[in-house]
Amino acid sequence: MSKWPDDDVILYDGVCIFCSRWVRFVIARDTKRRFRFTPIQSDYGTRLAKTFGIDPEDPDTNAVVHGGVAWMKSDAALTVLSHLPGWGWTSALFAVPKPLRDAVYSLIARNRYRIFGKYETCFMPDADMRARVLE
Repeated sequence: MSKWPDDDVILYDGVCIFCSRWVRFVIARDTKRRFRFTPIQSDYGTRLAKTFGIDPEDPDTNAVVHGGVAWMKSDAALTVLSHLPGWGWTSALFAVPKPLRDAVYSLIARNRYRIFGKYETCFMPDADMRARVLE
């Protein structure tokens, strides 16, 4: 796994409605303000994506840098969830075989625009959220 100098950074697709709701979900529950966010459409997000082999023009995963390591697909989602207050129980889902978890993740990721929709421009967070966005 590749290393990245910043920690607890979530890379997301800023035009994806589902992905933007994921960011809001995390922010609402991250009472310690541990996680920061970067849309893949930003300069910082594009550099991060390319470093970890994610196509910024056609992202098929979100990612989280935690412990200096980039986690992708279901590992990314479970890593974030398991570090949110009251959601530690989700770490038990790591026991589900990774190929099965990632197959479900990929099915949703491939169809996210069709199912949930897409913004015309990158999702703009409110002022409180913006303080946690890296661009």
